[in-house]
Amino acid sequence: MPILITDTLLLLLILLLLVLMPAVLLVLAKPLFRYFMNRISDDALTKLFTEDYDQNLAELFPSVKRLSLLNLIEMSLRAETGKLIERPSGSPKQFLGYDNLMFSPRQLTKFSLPEDAKIDMSVTLGPKAEKPLTIKIPLLIAGMAYGTALSEEAKLALAKASKTLQTATNSGEGPFLPEEPQAAGKFILQICRWPWGGRTDQQIAAAHMLEVQMGQGGSIGSTRTKAADIAGRARRLAGLAAGEPASPLPAPPGIQRPEDWPIFMQRLRQRANGIPIALKIMATENLEEDLALAVALGFDAIAIDGAEGGSHASIPTKQDDFGLPSLCALVRAKRFLANTPVSLIISGGYFTPGQCLKALALGADAVSLGTVPLFALTHNQIAKIAPWEPPTALVYYNSPAKTQLSVGQAATSVANVLTAMTAEMEEAMRALGRSSLAELQPDDLIALDSITADITGVKQALGAKKSAD
Repeated sequence: MPILITDTLLLLLILLLLVLMPAVLLVLAKPLFRYFMNRISDDALTKLFTEDYDQNLAELFPSVKRLSLLNLIEMSLRAETGKLIERPSGSPKQFLGYDNLMFSPRQLTKFSLPEDAKIDMSVTLGPKAEKPLTIKIPLLIAGMAYGTALSEEAKLALAKASKTLQTATNSGEGPFLPEEPQAAGKFILQICRWPWGGRTDQQIAAAHMLEVQMGQGGSIGSTRTKAADIAGRARRLAGLAAGEPASPLPAPPGIQRPEDWPIFMQRLRQRANGIPIALKIMATENLEEDLALAVALGFDAIAIDGAEGGSHASIPTKQDDFGLPSLCALVRAKRFLANTPVSLIISGGYFTPGQCLKALALGADAVSLGTVPLFALTHNQIAKIAPWEPPTALVYYNSPAKTQLSVGQAATSVANVLTAMTAEMEEAMRALGRSSLAELQPDDLIALDSITADITGVKQALGAKKSAD
């Protein structure tokens, strides 16, 4: 008897298939997946181990081993346009640093301090100036330029964080942003090597310290900023005409040759109205020569950026192949400035509380941080631009996403990370039995290798080998 398939029966059969299909697929999925993956991997391995190098993907392995993936990427970027490429945030190279320095507390002859012991982390920069700069913690927010690097939102968040922390933020090389010193607790204004870098008397009056910028870790000398790269309000504040590009000068406006330094400093001192004047330089082998002139000119503080220092949009060669590592620069500068009242600020490659505390133990008066607050700005806000944009898309001036940055949330994140770093340094100081930064000494450190011991003058953990009789 023939089976009549009614519409109802057909519908039931379709529903049954729909119910059973996932189960069938689930049962077959694993063996099918394994089958195809085995076929693909077998084919790939056969080609990898049998084909000649010039027809084999393995050709890339020796090159990548020699060059690194970053080298290949930057080679491709150069090949694409034939123009300079500009890295956004410093060299990936690992320089000689603080890893082979360890703190060495006493345990029986000197006790650690109790948990509730107050630690004095305050710092006075330019103590001989008429109006020295006193900050509550030894961590400064480094100069990051408005307009040529960071957005207004990012700069205001950094300023607000500095006020919460009772430290200072730095204008960087960009055009003067009027709201920045208003939002900051203490404000450092760079006298920089750009056409707008001489600053007006009104702008200087808003500052608590001036910083004459001649170089930094990843950037020195001339470059060129296209007109399209500095637009909108930043262009107006810079005093640039429509379509006019901008280029840094060899020295700040008013200095045409090295002989102009004395009269420049005399005039700047008059305009400073008693606040300290610092010099910002890249660390080089000519460090002592630069420091000698800086002391003779009467600078109140020296800010030195090691080769690890980041710089927005500078070429890889300057980031990778210029300067001295921060540790070397710090030790040499401290030795030279030992009998002077000049304050020493160090920067370049400081990411942890331990690194900062070791620098302070070796004689730095303060540590200037750029990368840490920069990335803290975007904490818990990355989802606004992920996964198609990097976190810095929220903070760069030319980024369409910059207005999505919550200034209040960003300021809180920056304040939190530096507060936590300071608290960690305080706990470490209690363990050392030190109640203030003034008590911290190189003797609190021990070197794990002879090279670090030689550079820093810190005792080597293994001690010197005795010569044979």
